[in-house]
Amino acid sequence: MQKIKEVIVVEGKDDTKRIQMAVNADTYETNGSALDKTGLAQLKKLQERRGLIVFTDPDFNGERLRKMISQAIPGVKHAFIRRDQGVPTEAHGSLGVEHASPATIRAALAEVYTEEPAAPAEFTRADLQAAKLMGGQAARQRRERLGQILGIGYGNAKQLLVRLNLFRISKANFQAALAQLNREGEKNDTTSNRKL
Repeated sequence: MQKIKEVIVVEGKDDTKRIQMAVNADTYETNGSALDKTGLAQLKKLQERRGLIVFTDPDFNGERLRKMISQAIPGVKHAFIRRDQGVPTEAHGSLGVEHASPATIRAALAEVYTEEPAAPAEFTRADLQAAKLMGGQAARQRRERLGQILGIGYGNAKQLLVRLNLFRISKANFQAALAQLNREGEKNDTTSNRKL
């Protein structure tokens, strides 16, 4: 089983159980999105000593927690799963890492991103508009799929712009992901036209 040297920050004990089914790693449980000053101080120490990978749920509270940690602790790494990869198999339960398969967790941890602040912004709102990632009818779906392709999770237009720049996604990688997104869109259009 793969050993992860960094401490993985998760929201709860069920997330820890699922992570440990996939990899050999230590986790830090925030017990939901209620992270206080003491918890942040502990995370800062862990970041200094071992490094952190923030692996929160792909929902509002998970994103809020991710943002809180990122602002307080520079240089943390981030792992993401898509919303559809964290859906509970039962009729009840909340969306999250605790429902992801071990293979999904390993794949997410193989593609972690590190925020690198103080870099000049490579992407602008104009880039998102030109790529039809904001302002159009299908912009939300396009942003969601682009986030999946790049492995940076879903965000509204503002969040996507921040992530593209913070995670230093290159223009080449962005263009390749955009080309894949457009090919998939054309394929879907062709398939739906055939059904008519």
